[in-house]
This record gives sequence, C-alpha cells and structure tokens, in this order.
Amino acid sequence: MPSWLRRCFDSHCCPNREGTVLTTSIHIITSVIGVGVLSLAWATAQLGWIAGPVTMLLFAFVTCYTSKILADCFDGQNNTYLNVVFASLGRFQGKLCGLVESVTLFGSAVSYTIASSNRLAHIERSVCFHKHGVEHPCPIKRNRYTIAVGIIEILLSQILSQNHMGWISIVAAVMSLCYSSIEVSLGIAKIKATQKIRGSLTGISTSTVTPTQKLWGWLQALGVMAFAYEYFLVFPEILGTIQSTASTTMKKASLVSIPVATLVYMLSGCIGLAVSGNTVPRNLLTKFGFYDPYWLASIADGTLVIHLIGAFQVYCQPLFTFVEKKAEAFVLDPYKRFSKLVWRTVFVIASTVTSLLLPFFIDIIGLLGALNFGLLTVYFPVEMYIDKMKIRRRSTKGVLLQILSVVCLIVSVAVAAGSVAGFVHDLKSYKPFSSGF
Repeated sequence: MPSWLRRCFDSHCCPNREGTVLTTSIHIITSVIGVGVLSLAWATAQLGWIAGPVTMLLFAFVTCYTSKILADCFDGQNNTYLNVVFASLGRFQGKLCGLVESVTLFGSAVSYTIASSNRLAHIERSVCFHKHGVEHPCPIKRNRYTIAVGIIEILLSQILSQNHMGWISIVAAVMSLCYSSIEVSLGIAKIKATQKIRGSLTGISTSTVTPTQKLWGWLQALGVMAFAYEYFLVFPEILGTIQSTASTTMKKASLVSIPVATLVYMLSGCIGLAVSGNTVPRNLLTKFGFYDPYWLASIADGTLVIHLIGAFQVYCQPLFTFVEKKAEAFVLDPYKRFSKLVWRTVFVIASTVTSLLLPFFIDIIGLLGALNFGLLTVYFPVEMYIDKMKIRRRSTKGVLLQILSVVCLIVSVAVAAGSVAGFVHDLKSYKPFSSGF
C-alpha cells in the first residue's frame, strides 16, 4: 500500500478514516488518470466524433455505477480487492481474480517499460531533427532505452519499499498533470494556428483500411478507453482512508472524480482528433515532438517518463511484498535478502525482455483494458453485490445486474479478440530485438 494511504492507518492497522469526499476524490483521480490518456486521441479517431465521446461516457457511467455497488461490498475486515473476492465468492473465483490481478500487474509493468523507452527515443529523434533537419532519417533504436529503463527499475525495486510509495505517487501525479496539460495546450495551439477541425463522424474510413481492419481498430479503441478507467485494484486502500460513513463518502467521491477524469479524457481525445484527424498517431505527443515548439513536447515526454518509472514501482511493490511474505515460510533468514534480490530482479528482467519482444503499447493496454473492465470493473463487483445484498437472481434487479455483467463480458471478449488481432498484424512486420523509429 502506498505510504500516503498507509499513514491513514493506526498501529493496529485499523483505519483512522480521516478522509473526506474531497480527499477521496483526489485519490481516485490520481489512480485513474495515467499513461493511457495519451492514446485516447487515437482511440477517438477510430470511432469518430459521434461514437468516440459517447463510448467514453458509457465507460464512465458503468465505472461510476460499479464503484457505487462495490463500496457496499466492503465491511472493513478485508483490505485488498482479492481478499474481498475470496470472502464473498469463494476459492475458485478468488483464484480467477488473483490470476487477472497478476496478469494485469505484469502487463502494466510491460506497458510502462514500452512507453518509457518510446518517449526517451522520441526525445533523441526530436533533437536530431532540429539539429540536422526533418529530411534527415534520424534512425533511433529503442532497445537501448528499454534496457536502460529496465536497469533503473531493477535498482529502484531493490532500494524502494512500500513505505516509499507516497512521495513517488505524488511525483507521478504531478507529472501526469504536466504532460496532460501540455498535450491539451499544444492541441489547442495547433487548432488555432490551422483554423481547422479535422476528423470524421464515423471514424477511420474504409477507403484507407479494410472493413476488417476498421473493426479491429474499433475493438482496440474500446480496450484503450476501458484501460483508462482502471483503478479498482486500489479501491480497498482508498476506501480505508474514509471517515465513518465510508460507503456514502466513496459513492459521492466517485460521482465527483469519475466525471473529472472523463472531462480530461474527452479533452485529450477530442482535441487530438481535431488536430490530426483520422491520421492521429497512437501517442499524441508524437504529432508535436518533431516541430516547434519541440522543447515543450520534449518536456512533456520527460515528465511522462518520470511518471511511468514511478508508476511501475507503485503498481509492482505490492506484488513484490506479497510474494516475499509468501516465501518467508520456505526461505531461511540469512537468505531472505538474497531471495528479494533474485525475485525482484527476475521480475523486472522478464518484463523488460517482454517489452523488447512485444513493443506494442496499444495492443497490450487494449488487452489489459478488456481483462480489467469485464472482470475487475463489472463481473466481480456485480457478483459480490448480489451476494452481499442477498438479491434474488430472478428478481428484476438481479436480472438487470446479470444482463449488465454479461453484456460487459461480451464486450471484453470482443475487445480482447481485437487486441490479439492487433498483435498478429503488428508481428507480421516486426523483427524481435530490432525495434526502432
């Protein structure tokens, strides 16, 4: 647990519950807004001016509603999402939840490594263009940056612990605000300079892609939008900081924070589409980085890298600690420090090698978005709510909740299929360990 949340607990691990609607809203916004914001313009372009914003609003509505029912499922005795699922739904579904959480954490580590190395390579290429001219090819290899990021994460994973996550979370939140603000500002400046609003009402035209490619693009766009609302893994920790009426406060905070995050997402997605139209790159800062003011885009890239390196640790430290506690029964005291060194190093190396083999950011976050939305955001909260509130499955409310769960699971399966298709398409023209611009 991040220390900025840990400080809200007393020496007996009982929550002091000093949080208010305002502080809880800030915690949620910090957890929700992340690196996925830079790909929302690409996702909006796939869907178009009509379906893009409407779809984002639908994801916001579902997330807000499931946050509300999930808040009613916590009784204060379980302090992690996984423990609540085990207590409410039993061993089998608890193991399924644990598997999804593990895949999500590893996938997030891979996506953060990919995005960090891409941004570092992007800064170098931007400087090269302004030194030699845009006609110069400026070939840049991202692999060395991927390895460099992996080395940094190995060192940080050994130095840091969960007690250090507070200030890292704060720095990451500030960096997120910086690059999101720069992205929106650059977009508005471009629109003002060109006096044009680009993009189509229905998304990518079938004159430039095949109908099948358009369908896969739609599904990947849904995954990117779903990934943007990922915060349920830290839901229990946030809930534990709230005053005595935790459920009511959490519901009110969700009604404040989710719309605020959605506003940021809508600005990012719509401004990016207006600037670049259907040719918007998968990372919007790429559009601005090679031309004036390149230094401002480079600052945004730099703040994004800091955010990603910190986010890697924030997400992975709980997993590191969990595994190490489980291993205490099998590892003798003299070897515990060595086992920590080996385990954390192996994890980071595995995520780094995966990043080198599969540097497909959109495909990965699309797949993670599918897993998180279908299971962590909708299915488990709905099932726990039905169990907690003793709702009859054949009652009107029970049927409607199950319909919501089934529909979202179907959407998630389709999105996962789109992401897998994206992997297959990208692998056709990719040579492992030779990634470059």
